Amino acid sequence: MNRQRILNGDALVEHGHRQGRQAMVQILEAGLQAADPYNHVRQLVRRKGQWLTIGGADYVLPGDPHTDEEQIDLSTVDRVLVFGIGKGIQHAVRALEEVLGDRLSGGHVIDKHGCDVMLERLPVTLAAHPVPDECCVSGCREILALTRDLTERDLVFTVIGNGVSSLLTLPAEGLALEDVREVTRLLQIELGAPTNELNQVRNHLDQLKGGRIARHIQPARAIHILTGGTLDYTTVMDHNIWQHTMPESSTYADAISVLKRWDAWDSIAPSVRDHLLRGDAAQETVKREEYGRFRFRVFEAMPPFLGMIPAARQEAERLGFDTQVLYRFSHFEAAPAAAMAGSIALNVEEWGEPFHPPCVLLGSHELLVTVGQSDGMGGRNQEWALAAAKRIAGSPNIVMGSVDSDGNDGPGHQFAAADASVPQLAGGIVDGTTWREALQAGWDPEAELRRHNTSPLLWSLGCGVRTTYNISVCDLTAIMILGSAPPRTHP
Repeated sequence: MNRQRILNGDALVEHGHRQGRQAMVQILEAGLQAADPYNHVRQLVRRKGQWLTIGGADYVLPGDPHTDEEQIDLSTVDRVLVFGIGKGIQHAVRALEEVLGDRLSGGHVIDKHGCDVMLERLPVTLAAHPVPDECCVSGCREILALTRDLTERDLVFTVIGNGVSSLLTLPAEGLALEDVREVTRLLQIELGAPTNELNQVRNHLDQLKGGRIARHIQPARAIHILTGGTLDYTTVMDHNIWQHTMPESSTYADAISVLKRWDAWDSIAPSVRDHLLRGDAAQETVKREEYGRFRFRVFEAMPPFLGMIPAARQEAERLGFDTQVLYRFSHFEAAPAAAMAGSIALNVEEWGEPFHPPCVLLGSHELLVTVGQSDGMGGRNQEWALAAAKRIAGSPNIVMGSVDSDGNDGPGHQFAAADASVPQLAGGIVDGTTWREALQAGWDPEAELRRHNTSPLLWSLGCGVRTTYNISVCDLTAIMILGSAPPRTHP
């Protein structure tokens, strides 16, 4: 399962700062390899004959009062079902297919459009992200149908990851899908609201989000596997917004507050406003008190200490770079974040502060791109890369790269303006020559940034990173400063 994830490595390193680009590809590749959950799930869930063992010290959430391994005698179990929802989640579910083998009774998986169907035993619905579509609804109906006759003698695995908040969409009774779609499009794509605020709204417009899917699974025994780099048990149980198989902490009042804070209240459908104002307690998300009565265990298959940052750091240090981590799990607008990252790189290059070259500065984040009415083809990591190229233009020593772990960054082909000749990209790699290369090739990079049309430009220059698809954990950035240069005047 450890096949090369970056598919166009040769094109990425045959121009510009070739030595730095080669090292950057190796560093990003190491991080992307660590984002594959297959091996982790195989270690988390083991089977020997009729006995199933689930757990292990690496996969227990910090603070979980239940640290022992879960031992299940399959001779006491009638059915074993698996539900998987998330971008690239098939890579985790495939491991369960192999471990469970002939004891797997059924289930359903919802993955993102563009991913290959790779499962052999379970049906897969490919659906839309970031704005849900009818395929999301049909996949959810398949899952809901399978929960209707569960008993205490059944065992259900759920596996979720980033993207679940869009893919797991089944509008509440009385709400049309188009009205829910518009909430996501308006808040996140047009206005730039972060996902944690958007979720407080859409969690209250759905039949399965916010722990409701776990409610439907009862009274079966549930094993919930998370693949999003969860921090700790208390956060998941008491402050959760997006792990939809777990209890949820927001309210109808929170949802209304978010919409008003982003000046979106008057723009959404009247049916959505009425639903939130009514605040039907029977349709509220599942809170911890109720959840505590469920039969469940929860595990994190992708703990941060086994993730992208540690793997990328190890590779950068192997290549001889002093390596530092600038930030983890940050939420920024992509272009300003890239400008700041580029400024830090220039400061290191010119003054040797706060780090001395040669060095690599790593970060993980979930960037935002507020597009307004723009219809360009791009993504947050591509936007970061092109904005970084502008800031470091002319530098002889700096290479910067950013990738999304799922290999499918941005709206891309979901929207009509997408260029069918440009593949979905995971991000980009740029250096001090990239901005000049764009100008020489006839591009107006400033205009493309304004249009958020970054993928076609980066792809045409051999700067767009194309990878295999996998789960979405987070974005990985690497800022490489290979040497020093004298101070210069910046625009």
